Amino acid sequence: MRARTAVVGGGLAGLTAAIGLADRGDDVVLLESRPRLGGLTSSFIRSTAVGDLEVDTGQHVFLRCCTQYLALLDRLAVRDRVTLQDRLTIPVARPRPGGEPQTTTLRRSGLPAPAHLAGALLGYRLLSPADRVRAARAALALRGVDPAAPATDARSFGSWLTEHGQRPAAVSALWDLIGVAALNAPSDRASLALAATVFRSGLLTDAGAADIGWSAVPLQELHGRACERALTAAGGRVRTGVRVTGLQRAGAGWSVRTREGADRHDELAVDRVVLAVPPEAAEELAPAGSVPLAAGWSARLGAAPIVNVHVVYDRPVLEGPFLAAVDSPVQWVFDRTAPSGCREGQYVAVSLSAAGDVIGRPAAEVQAEILPALADVLPAARGARVLESFVTRERQATFDPAPGQRSHRPPNGTAAPGVVLAGAWTDTGWPATMEGAVRSGNAAVEALGAAADRAPVAA
Repeated sequence: MRARTAVVGGGLAGLTAAIGLADRGDDVVLLESRPRLGGLTSSFIRSTAVGDLEVDTGQHVFLRCCTQYLALLDRLAVRDRVTLQDRLTIPVARPRPGGEPQTTTLRRSGLPAPAHLAGALLGYRLLSPADRVRAARAALALRGVDPAAPATDARSFGSWLTEHGQRPAAVSALWDLIGVAALNAPSDRASLALAATVFRSGLLTDAGAADIGWSAVPLQELHGRACERALTAAGGRVRTGVRVTGLQRAGAGWSVRTREGADRHDELAVDRVVLAVPPEAAEELAPAGSVPLAAGWSARLGAAPIVNVHVVYDRPVLEGPFLAAVDSPVQWVFDRTAPSGCREGQYVAVSLSAAGDVIGRPAAEVQAEILPALADVLPAARGARVLESFVTRERQATFDPAPGQRSHRPPNGTAAPGVVLAGAWTDTGWPATMEGAVRSGNAAVEALGAAADRAPVAA
């Protein structure tokens, strides 16, 4: 018989689990409290002075080493809607007071790893020649770090970098250039284990692993709409605007209590449940004692915010799809003109990770800092007119990637038969990235499969 399975949460982890379970033959219903699927990797319509724009909730990129995420795109038949670099190329700018920014490019060669990065490091003009050599030595040493060791997770990436001869200038201009965006924390507040996973998987094991990819369409089309089409075609159902308020054992299965709108309550009888919701909601919904962590684990897991500043100029100001900046309030800036449907000027989005000092500031104050900073790294913006500017915030964009946090990340399986967890915050070994979310969704599917013989399906 087909197992009746409820997937609670329509973010990337839930979408992955729902598709995977439907492909295995489950009768899947996907329940999402928001009016759209995609979670933190979705889009919304924003009315602006240049018309309606389809705005992504964040500026998400992926790497060639994100194999499970790419497999999901293949399953959703949307691989042709992303762009993936042939060779890692990161244009970088450093502002200079009263003058043109200093620019350089990090670009890998065609040599095998780790020699593929030698030319990029030795030619990286934002570091002194001595710092370039020291950075190369540290990169080689990082290959010997074991991300799975508890002692590695207990240590900060910043302390390891200092031990390996990395001066503050090198940390700011090189390691944090990549690490802050990938980990959502600067090196001195990030787990060495998570940093080692990012740098080893992306930069130090395979020459093409760090080639950068991004969506050529709104994320809503790439993820939410594509998954709804695929899940429906596989016999599953999607219900948006439905909040799950409780979970109770019912015979050999589960009763999922839901609320739709202000006063419509219902109960859904299922055999299995995937809780692909934020950690605090997962702790609330999971049966008492089923998660092998002490109560309050979701609060201890913490959260780290991301802020995005969106600007529409009356003319092109950014050459290429993105630019990274050092020694600037601007971290990364992306061209979102075509995907958003902007038909006038150029729409760029500035992504500010590890934004704890920005998240609570008024939008006008944030814009007053970022707009001049953009002109410092994009000279073409100095004579351009701003047609529209706004700020979006994700207060709980990721879990806190601080040292020691792995002990607060639960496994996918629980002690409750037929109930599993999914989310980038589960113990995937990866930071809270799209790849981490997809890996957790796939792991949830595997956890249910492994327990199938032990969990009888209700008649």
